[in-house]
Amino acid sequence: MSSKVTRDMLFETTQNVLTYSNETKKRKFAETVELQVVLKNFDPCREKRFSGTVRLRHIPKPKFTVCILGDERHCDEARANNIPAMTIDDLKKLNKDKKLIRKLAHQYNAFLASDVVIRQIPRIVGPGLNKAGKF
Repeated sequence: MSSKVTRDMLFETTQNVLTYSNETKKRKFAETVELQVVLKNFDPCREKRFSGTVRLRHIPKPKFTVCILGDERHCDEARANNIPAMTIDDLKKLNKDKKLIRKLAHQYNAFLASDVVIRQIPRIVGPGLNKAGKF
């Protein structure tokens, strides 16, 4: 077998794996199919000809919610894009109340913090976000 794989061969093999997964080997959970591409004789640090992004057809987590924790500039930018945002003052209002912090952690899948406030968050919020695995 050659080291180069054609597009048709890749598509056919992927279809065979998916067919086997769906029909022959039924499971009670969602399976993931992982595809690894290895480029021989290619140094990504030196050669930049394969740079860019790939847009997936299917969203991995369609209802993924994110909250921005940042300064006023980042929060204004997030609110302009209809993304929930909280400033340091909003976090201080939580007063290290464990129930409120736990409720906040369960409300969002992830938190993005600006570099200005990232060191202050554990001191202001306490260990609540760490215990929830969100920070």
